[in-house]
Amino acid sequence: MPAPERTTTAAIVEAARSVLEVDGVDALTMQAVAGRVGVRAPSLYKRVPGRDALLDAVVVATLADLASAIATAAEQGDDPRARLVAMATATRELARRAPVGYGLLFAPAPGARADPAALAAAADPMLAAVRELVGDEDALDAARLLTAWLHGFVTMDLAGAFRLGGDVESAFGYGLRRVLDALGD
Repeated sequence: MPAPERTTTAAIVEAARSVLEVDGVDALTMQAVAGRVGVRAPSLYKRVPGRDALLDAVVVATLADLASAIATAAEQGDDPRARLVAMATATRELARRAPVGYGLLFAPAPGARADPAALAAAADPMLAAVRELVGDEDALDAARLLTAWLHGFVTMDLAGAFRLGGDVESAFGYGLRRVLDALGD
């Protein structure tokens, strides 16, 4: 009779996400993850070939969370601007919950690779809403502008780079409105 399984791939991935978010990329080891799921490190190799695979799994899981958050936000009514605000807000909220995982989506660590097709699929609702504002010809450029602004703002926010005072929440809303106003021109 085979020995009962003591963990699952899903539990291993969640433990890896926890290690990354609490202790950073350098702290992600098979030993650290094994300790979180209650097994010895060699047991993990039955499900995950190594650290790079753990990083990949975290990127996949984080991208799935982002895609889900964007898709849910995209259902916020018929107004494309309102949907884009909801999608940007959902993206920022996810980045705040999982800043290291979010960072790996756009600046991957060695071994962590976001699948370009999965990234494109996650962006489809945003691209569709932008297309409603600017038309087919400019949709991709406009979506890239919005995404670059959003990622830059979120990255600076996560890094604590807004040190000049003022209300960062208000600045987020102001910047988002200005970008969307520019797209609507």
